[in-house]
Amino acid sequence: MNKNIKLAVAGAVLALSASAANAGIIIPAGEWTVDLSGNVNSFMSNVTGNGNATVNGGIATSGHRSVNSQGTGLLPNFLSLSGSTRQNDLDVTWLISIQPGGDTGKAFNNGSQNNRQAFVTFGDKSWGSVKLGKDLGVFASDAILNDMTLLGVGAGAGNGNATYGRIGTGFIYADWKSQIAYTTPNFSGFQATVAVSNAFSAKSTMDSTGTTTSTKSFYGTNRGGAAPAYEGKASYSFAANDVNGKIWVSGIAQRVDGVNAELDPVAYAGDIGANLKVAGFDITGYYYGGTGIGSTGQFLDGYSAVGEARDSDGGYVQVKYTLPTKTVAGISWGQSNLDLAASETVSSNGTLLKSNEMWTAGLYHPLTKHLNLVGEYSNIRSENHAGAQNNTNSVSLGGILFF
Repeated sequence: MNKNIKLAVAGAVLALSASAANAGIIIPAGEWTVDLSGNVNSFMSNVTGNGNATVNGGIATSGHRSVNSQGTGLLPNFLSLSGSTRQNDLDVTWLISIQPGGDTGKAFNNGSQNNRQAFVTFGDKSWGSVKLGKDLGVFASDAILNDMTLLGVGAGAGNGNATYGRIGTGFIYADWKSQIAYTTPNFSGFQATVAVSNAFSAKSTMDSTGTTTSTKSFYGTNRGGAAPAYEGKASYSFAANDVNGKIWVSGIAQRVDGVNAELDPVAYAGDIGANLKVAGFDITGYYYGGTGIGSTGQFLDGYSAVGEARDSDGGYVQVKYTLPTKTVAGISWGQSNLDLAASETVSSNGTLLKSNEMWTAGLYHPLTKHLNLVGEYSNIRSENHAGAQNNTNSVSLGGILFF
């Protein structure tokens, strides 16, 4: 399986014991080996809201209504072209991918499209590898790659051609970033990555006048700043008899643009997670905490209107079991919490998000070697600091094919 599948889907594919191919379409081309691969997915979802609360930053929808939609899930459609070669004692690879939209889009519009990856790597197994270009961010990347809703929908409201999955209800979005990253060799299961990545500017769902805004890092805007972000992670993978697993930690720190410069704001966050597979069970536990990082997209709602940092934390637990039919049954719970800043009170900003919580149950069945059928149910609750809540029930049916 090539690099884009490894980073964008393989964590979930392997965790769910899905029968995706080990590689895409391999084409020898002179000194290069070219790989064409990706996925196509589509889901019909019914989302029913219950509640009329104002929750700025909430994921659960407000209003007592039911909405049907069809489009891609948490993982958008991927079409990736990559190449690899060995030259001058270096393993060299390149990859470019696009994510064609599965949504209908506006009138006379063919739907949304992303361009999430364009990078090169070079290195050797003796000393590691260097990545240059745009790819999945380092901090919180293992959280999303182990999320079972990566093969499904999760929270059925998203941005553009993807849903939320468990983003904002257990982990912060790793996002897609231009970066320079170094990854060590694998030392008997231990591996580490350090990266300097493109900075994001802070944005809020409510500005200082109380006007709700919708600009988020998901959209690919608000990039840049006076200083880059610094990210890193370390992991240890192990196997003994019929038991195997992985433990990881990651972190991020960045001086934040777009807030009160006199406060010299530096946002930071760290996480820890573990995955264990034994006797047909696949168990994941994850926790994160930070200051100024927000709770959904990075730096979204991380600062008050006067530039004070807000603390946040959250995590999720997930249990999956592979049935004799090879169907994977899974259940997970997660929550993300956002605190008020030091000078904020419930009376001054009680509509700000306090927590997003989600329960998800899913069935993931490998109909063929490449095609997986998916059925999911999710319950999402969003609460503000004044105690008002919205609740959403989401039911999704569909499938995802890897090639």
